[in-house]
Amino acid sequence: MDLITTTADLAAACSRLAKHPVITVDTEFLRETTYYPLLCVVQMASAEEAVVIDALAEGIDLKPFFELMGNEGVLKVFHAARQDIEIIWHQAGIIPHPVFDTQVAAMVLGYGDSIAYDALVEKVTGHRPDKTHRFTDWSRRPLTKEQMHYAVSDVTHLRDVFAALDADLKKRRRSEWVSIEMEVLTSPRTYDFHPERAWERLKTRVRKPKDLAVLMEVAAWREQEAQSRDVPRGRVLRDEAITDIATHAPTTLEKLAHLRSVPKGFEKSKWGADIVAAVERGLARDFSKLPKLEKPRNNSNGAAIVELLKVLLRMTAERHAVASKVIATVDDLEEIAADDEADVPALHGWRRELFGDAALKLKRGELALAIEKGRVIGVQRA
Repeated sequence: MDLITTTADLAAACSRLAKHPVITVDTEFLRETTYYPLLCVVQMASAEEAVVIDALAEGIDLKPFFELMGNEGVLKVFHAARQDIEIIWHQAGIIPHPVFDTQVAAMVLGYGDSIAYDALVEKVTGHRPDKTHRFTDWSRRPLTKEQMHYAVSDVTHLRDVFAALDADLKKRRRSEWVSIEMEVLTSPRTYDFHPERAWERLKTRVRKPKDLAVLMEVAAWREQEAQSRDVPRGRVLRDEAITDIATHAPTTLEKLAHLRSVPKGFEKSKWGADIVAAVERGLARDFSKLPKLEKPRNNSNGAAIVELLKVLLRMTAERHAVASKVIATVDDLEEIAADDEADVPALHGWRRELFGDAALKLKRGELALAIEKGRVIGVQRA
């Protein structure tokens, strides 16, 4: 197989692929040292051929590839598509559509939570993919024959995986479940991440409006700094440091220097003054206009309810052969335990039919859990 390195060859390949109703797609990229992922290689396959594109080839214009990604007449099949779509969105402002994510489909069909590509290929086709080049440096040139073979196999095996999963979804009448998930995956909001929303990525849960205001400003500053320097967020400031700063709100360089999570000497750099300025902006915000903070739950039985809901979730997942993670998260269960009207995915659509209604019945005492022949079952109560 020849590596595609010119715009003309790429345009010809994309024209051929566009004639097929379904193609498989994968990308190889690097992002360990940058904020924005560096697209290195693109591989695609139809029912008739597979191609590998050198995205770093001198003078190549990837426009034909991006146009194919936006072609509504071609279904694009990915595995764990979020990062692939993020790259395309960043480089071309295009969200591939329509798409099919085999990882999501596998979860809906009970293959486990976020199953890896090689494990899914082996389970579906019986073939064990070569993992040798999984962590290779795809930016180095020239690409070896082994790398080319690895890249091609990614999308050729994906054809067989898609065919099997798609048939199973139709047989079990779950195609619509995957379609709903694809709406989120192909929403621009999923990828259009502005600095002012950077705080949402942080795992921390602040409890005071003051802390939240400072957290929002410092997280936004870090996001802007990482974007402008094109470096990973952690290279600018670690998450733990942002949480520490939000809690202590240092308004001077001396106070900033006293925080153990902040690198030694950081306060003497120009970024030290930037952080103090961000803290001051946070403290000056109107706290009444901040997002509502989650109030501590006073229900002493809350933890016990969550544990019961976990049992019900696992029972439901096993009974219907669906990954529990795709039905509900622990955060969902905590919100359901606190509020019957919680706005969580588990209480909407197919998830509610499968699990949500039963979860509410369990809370109200209308459903009990029991063990029968070594298995947990639900028992309706009058």
